[in-house]
Amino acid sequence: MLENLAEIKPNLKTKFEDFSGPEKAKLSTQGLTLTIKSIEHPANLHHQLRDPSFEDISDVAESLAKSCGIYLEFDRAKTGEEKDWRYMLRICIPGGGPITRKQWEILDDVTNKYCISDRYTGVNKPSLRITTRQNIQLHWVKKQNVVDAVQAIAKSGFYSINGCGDNTRNVMACPLSQFSGIYNANAWAQKLGKYFALPTASYIEIFEIDPKYMRELNERKPEERFDYGTNLLNRKFKIGFSAIHYDEQAKKYVPDNCVELRTDDIGIAPILENGSAKRFQVYIGGSQGEKNGQPTFAALGVPFGIFDESNLMEGLDAIVKVHKEWGDRQNRYWARMKYVIYKMGIKWYREQVRQINNIDFDPPIENFDYGDRKLHHGWIKQQSTGLWAYGAFIENGRVIDGHNGQLKSMVRYLMENYPITLFTTPNQDLIFANIPEEDKHRFENDIKKFGHGLRNGKPYSKLRILSGACVGRDTCRLTYTDSEKFEPFLIDELETKWGSMAESIGITGCERQCFRPATKTIGWVGSGFNLYTLKIGGTEDARNQGEPLVDPGTMEMYLRNVPKSEVAKVTNALFEFYLANRLPEEDGSGGMGYFFRRVGIKKIIEYFKSNPKTVHLMKPTKSPLPPRKSPTAIEPFKITQQAS
Repeated sequence: MLENLAEIKPNLKTKFEDFSGPEKAKLSTQGLTLTIKSIEHPANLHHQLRDPSFEDISDVAESLAKSCGIYLEFDRAKTGEEKDWRYMLRICIPGGGPITRKQWEILDDVTNKYCISDRYTGVNKPSLRITTRQNIQLHWVKKQNVVDAVQAIAKSGFYSINGCGDNTRNVMACPLSQFSGIYNANAWAQKLGKYFALPTASYIEIFEIDPKYMRELNERKPEERFDYGTNLLNRKFKIGFSAIHYDEQAKKYVPDNCVELRTDDIGIAPILENGSAKRFQVYIGGSQGEKNGQPTFAALGVPFGIFDESNLMEGLDAIVKVHKEWGDRQNRYWARMKYVIYKMGIKWYREQVRQINNIDFDPPIENFDYGDRKLHHGWIKQQSTGLWAYGAFIENGRVIDGHNGQLKSMVRYLMENYPITLFTTPNQDLIFANIPEEDKHRFENDIKKFGHGLRNGKPYSKLRILSGACVGRDTCRLTYTDSEKFEPFLIDELETKWGSMAESIGITGCERQCFRPATKTIGWVGSGFNLYTLKIGGTEDARNQGEPLVDPGTMEMYLRNVPKSEVAKVTNALFEFYLANRLPEEDGSGGMGYFFRRVGIKKIIEYFKSNPKTVHLMKPTKSPLPPRKSPTAIEPFKITQQAS
């Protein structure tokens, strides 16, 4: 959020004397190619993780630990000067898998041994968490167990390296694309995940990992891996591949954007031509994260160009290299690629990429259809194998045994008793693949035995399975308020009236927006403890970006700090407004977000002011948003059309 676009002044191609502390810390390890030996050095992560005299690590060591997939956390529910330090480990799963039986057993055993908390069930239960980037997160790991946990994870063939930090994060792709007859996005994610993996020498040394478990990454030739240089990337960098699937009912191929590709720094969409996908439309500059108190913005990526299959990898490498050279290394809140594009323009960025090895690409297709957000729930026929996949909704990605299903035990049982592989999805769910036709009925009965499909004894509503949240408190050190723990109870309250609506509600604990709430029908973004900002204008299909409720005439902002106790009331009012005023084509099947965009923010504000249930919340604040004008390359994705 920002008061004026002119305030965004990234320090592009930053000189060394302007480097921030984290940038200098990265330089001390020469891009994670060496391990600091001095015990006194604040970047000695090897020593600090093993020192029992303190439970946290230094700020410098922490900045390096992130590239190893480790976040320093503490129990947010406990007060007092002494923090109860814990660690979060994030495991990269490029393309969501596949995950074999043995691999899942290893990850499941790690959680049983090291990830026990009562935050979700009221009793001490181990759990793991699937994320919107298809990662697996382990929460509540004590410092004394971090090294052992990382070593155990490496034995699975998955790693925590690249899980966090200033590098390319887990590369996303639709897991079902592995079974496509014409285009395997999952294979591309695997390929890029290996190419953009960090150097492994320091990681192996810090955690004393047997190199044989990382042979595939260790043996890469220089031309088979990205050159991160001496201080890595400027900031985290995200890449996602959309997909194409054959629709059995429509008897045609349809695009699938389950990854929400335009929310990434780079999004790659296949172009279907003559029954094959050999060319790709690339989008750049997406990012949902903002920074309160600083002039920042969330954005969807813009069309960059079209690459052939033969030069796509080279083109992606060049796009990342331009950002690595030009991105801000002084101000971390301006270090994402979207600010380079905002300041220099998309045409400039294209020319920079062309200058690297004379890379050639075609202009992008205007209004290219990259597909809707598809969740892949239920039974899906695998086109290339004739077998079946089953998409299992996992509320907020939390795999745990609780009173609403023994989900953790269920996954373990299914993996041990069926000839299947497992995938994580970009919407925090699981897909069980390669199920034979003759096992479908037994599979369905088995998941019911573990309570899957029910919450509080009732079947999952449509509203519930389309909605979700990030982890929030007490699991994330960065968040202000609850999200994962709040969302199920909010849906409980809403679904009595609205459960059949094919709409989505997204909740995050802070403005970093990890669940991507602004691309949902209704977004709630944590702004303080038990306070949330409404974002509206996103659509259930994830094609549009929402924004806060700002009057386009007065630039006054409304519903910026809605108390937790009032969120359901405001959400109910939005559903009521929609049903009373929608057009026939806005029929309840994902049309609510488009209704809000058609009506416009001004009419929505007027409605809230006239509604006796919400009028007491309509106290304006000064808008942190800019005047209504387009940045150089990143559209503001505003709602402009007003109702007549």
